[in-house]
Amino acid sequence: MSSKRVIHNAASIAAIGLVLAGCAVGPDFKKPVAPAVSGYTREPLSGVTANADIPGGGAQNFIAGEGISAQWWMLFQSPQLNALIEQAIKNSPSLQAAQASLRVAQETQRAQTSILFPAIDGHLNASRAQNYSNFGGTGASSVPPFTLTTASVSVSYAIDLWGGSRRALEGTKAQTEQTRFQLEAAYLTLTSNIIVTAVQQAALRAQLEATQAILNSQEEQLGVLRLQLELGGIAEADVLTQVAAVAQTRAQMPALQKSLSQVTNQLLALAGRFPDDATPETFDLASLKLPENLPVSLPSELVQQRPDIRASEAMMHAASADVGVATALMLPQISLNASYGNSASRFSDLLNPGSTIWSLGAGLTQPLFHGGELLHQRHAAKAAYDRAAAQYRGTVIAAFQNVADVLRALQVDAEAVKAQLEAARAAEDNFNIAQNRFQSGATTFLTLLDAQRTYQQARVALVQAQANRYADTAALFVALGGGWWNRTEETAATNISLNE
Repeated sequence: MSSKRVIHNAASIAAIGLVLAGCAVGPDFKKPVAPAVSGYTREPLSGVTANADIPGGGAQNFIAGEGISAQWWMLFQSPQLNALIEQAIKNSPSLQAAQASLRVAQETQRAQTSILFPAIDGHLNASRAQNYSNFGGTGASSVPPFTLTTASVSVSYAIDLWGGSRRALEGTKAQTEQTRFQLEAAYLTLTSNIIVTAVQQAALRAQLEATQAILNSQEEQLGVLRLQLELGGIAEADVLTQVAAVAQTRAQMPALQKSLSQVTNQLLALAGRFPDDATPETFDLASLKLPENLPVSLPSELVQQRPDIRASEAMMHAASADVGVATALMLPQISLNASYGNSASRFSDLLNPGSTIWSLGAGLTQPLFHGGELLHQRHAAKAAYDRAAAQYRGTVIAAFQNVADVLRALQVDAEAVKAQLEAARAAEDNFNIAQNRFQSGATTFLTLLDAQRTYQQARVALVQAQANRYADTAALFVALGGGWWNRTEETAATNISLNE
């Protein structure tokens, strides 16, 4: 038989198999529908937050359906913060690892595609042998040594009659999609962590400044008390009480300095830099502008925007495909094999017509008895799909809770800043009055000491309230997905459609 005829027959059988393989067993995956909810909170969301005349205290407007910028951190209007985030995106080991994981998944998917095509291999074998014969009882006689050279091409193809291979490839594609969104989650986590850490640094620096200012005032007051003691105007107990107050305030400084150092080192690490960097970034709350307009995505859009939800959906898709793979393994499997080549005792004779060898075959495998293995594997695949579906619902519920918590926190934080500002101003006025009255002898030292303590606590609480507003503003952008679908620059996380 000629080589053309062998190839023609093999191709004909393969074509028949492709026609038969028009269906795929198992469930066809359908994207989950968005939850039928109209909002994130039980009470209607107020359109604007409270306002306070202080950095981090401005009113913020909630705008339903507003678009989210992919570089949302620029809304804080800090060139220093923008530069640090850009540096972190380039140098962060965690982001680089996530990008490498995506490349692994993509190459694995490309390799998996080969299961849909025939496998073609070339073979070249050469052997040197000598045989002995003992025919007719005349004794053993040797056959002269000979060399056998064989050159051939083999083709093997497993007909995807039930779509098991296509389901396996479908599952691999879903796993790649899951890895894509895990990369988006890593990207979002990195940028938000930098903002939150920068805010923490700014808050700690403000607390240090406030504590130092209180300490300076206490030390100045201590000098006045000692002078009054020398003049016999007060008792020594009052001086000792102030000495204790100064010591307590001074004792707070090392802990704040330690926390500030750790937060600064964390900023450097997030940017892919080492702690011995001579020029770490320093932030203060006044240099960060609180975004005035805050987007609030529609609930129906959230499931398409959150990377964790999209990754969970892809995991459910992969589990659905596994059900089809397990089902196909229970059905007959058809394979085709063909080979064509030449074999000769001399290499120069390989191209002679008489050296042609060929084979053509087909195989059918029908599982008959595996002790229930295939059936239970299919049951396990179905259970794994149910687990993935439940995990997806849990992820969606947690995402909606996250958005609701942040929206409520933003409203409460704005009210807290306004209240803390009023409290701090009142405490400062009270402290100034108490200080003047004590110097004129119109009030006791204990009253002055209490006013000092109240003023110190109010200043620190105000700084913390300001920091909370910045941090929760960043948390809102994270909770809504971070705007990755609006990214235009070339990164490994691009080319993901919001409606995929």
